[in-house]
Amino acid sequence: MLQSEDPVRRMIDLQEEVEQLKHAVVSHAVVDQAIGVVIAYGGLSPDSAWDVLKTVSQHTNTKLREVAEHIVQWPRCQWLPPEIRHALNTALESRQRPGEGAVVG
Repeated sequence: MLQSEDPVRRMIDLQEEVEQLKHAVVSHAVVDQAIGVVIAYGGLSPDSAWDVLKTVSQHTNTKLREVAEHIVQWPRCQWLPPEIRHALNTALESRQRPGEGAVVG
């Protein structure tokens, strides 16, 4: 027979899970916004923009959410950390087809 859980412990566990889910929803929204910025900046499809974000995150050893936050703020503040800007431009250049124009900068 299953032992009944401590109701207080169960409530604490559920509150922690709710907080984790809230954080995940906010993170997801920021990443989606960053995908939109990369689409506009690089003229990519959503899937390609997602790949660019992952590549930038990996090549800069920066959490994806942090890269996304910088990219979302970039149009407003007109600044990106140099390592993120370099990795972004490099990732975009690698996705251009021959004969296409350069990345807008």
